Amino acid sequence: MIENTEVTEQIIMVGVATDGEDLEVSLNELAELIASAGAIAVGRVTQNLERVNNKTYVGSGKIDEIKAYAQLMGANAICCDDELTPVQMRNLSDALNMKVMDRTMVILDIFAGRATSHEGKIQVELAQMQYRATKLIGLGKQLSRTGGGIGTRGPGEKKLEIDRRRIHDRISILKKEVAEVVKHRETSRKQRQKNNKTVAAIVGYTNAGKSTLLNTLTGAGILSEDKLFATLDPTTRVLDLGNGQEILLTDTVGFISKLPHNLIDAFKSTLEEAVYADFIIHVVDASDSEYMNKMKVVYETLHSLGVENKPVITLFNKCDVLTEDITLTDPFAKYVIRVSARTGMGMDTFKETVLKHIRQGKTLKTLVLPFSEAGKLYELKSRGEILEERYEEDGIYLKGYF
Repeated sequence: MIENTEVTEQIIMVGVATDGEDLEVSLNELAELIASAGAIAVGRVTQNLERVNNKTYVGSGKIDEIKAYAQLMGANAICCDDELTPVQMRNLSDALNMKVMDRTMVILDIFAGRATSHEGKIQVELAQMQYRATKLIGLGKQLSRTGGGIGTRGPGEKKLEIDRRRIHDRISILKKEVAEVVKHRETSRKQRQKNNKTVAAIVGYTNAGKSTLLNTLTGAGILSEDKLFATLDPTTRVLDLGNGQEILLTDTVGFISKLPHNLIDAFKSTLEEAVYADFIIHVVDASDSEYMNKMKVVYETLHSLGVENKPVITLFNKCDVLTEDITLTDPFAKYVIRVSARTGMGMDTFKETVLKHIRQGKTLKTLVLPFSEAGKLYELKSRGEILEERYEEDGIYLKGYF
């Protein structure tokens, strides 16, 4: 009896630092990405250069060092911390005689394994196909060396020898399907606007705790795990703030440093939930020593999507695990709250803050709605906040913010 066992890829990470940048943080994150994709990072090789080598990513003298180190560590692939050009990928693959990947390929592979909805699958496949269309020159020989592993799985899985024409034909079909997704999302947004529903988009660096927050606040029941990109499919749920006041919370795809452009383009309709939201809830992992840099990535990504001048409520999450009292600030946020989505700490304060925010621009009023105009009650409730409601002989007595 022959047993087929999948061999876990052993990967050497390779990074090039320009302008004296510190690669350790970026490579640590790349190691997490590789682990999330089901492989193991067994070592790292770095090089300081004025600029990345256009032909081989690293300097020519570094290639022999990578090859020797890979043999020493028993590695069967390398992964570069930046997106490679087709020429760089081909030349590295030829020089090392082993599988060569880049950061983008690993992220796409994770997305391929995590997408569960039809919408998510077609968006991931589109991103994969667009990536492969630009890498046909470099991928052919190296992918023929391996029958599996990172870059060869998911909804975008096709025969490795697929030609350029078939890829572009598939891209055309997927773009039409994504266009239908965009149309559906636009219809949903218009319906929400018609119903005068306040919408908040939850954004944040991947693994900051967005899904846990949504589960704690609304009982959404979505997957929440301590790993990068645990969930991809956006989820919208109703949050009851009390006093009959409700808003819609929409979870979005987690951001990450060097998020591939193909993914941003493919998931644009999903990410644009932040564009059309009334305000932003920015979830930050306060226990992460790099939280400031990750906040910067989030704001840069929002800026690239055209999300500007929207009110931001920043939730510094995971405060329950902090071992010391540190100052947590966000100069771009209107409100800053320390919370723990896991324990529920700060959730009441958050709801009170949201109520305070949506009351702005409204006035505390008392009015009597004649029974002949009772049909307007729903509209008043949907666009205002009813604090008191009772039925009198002359009509419906209302007190609230309108």
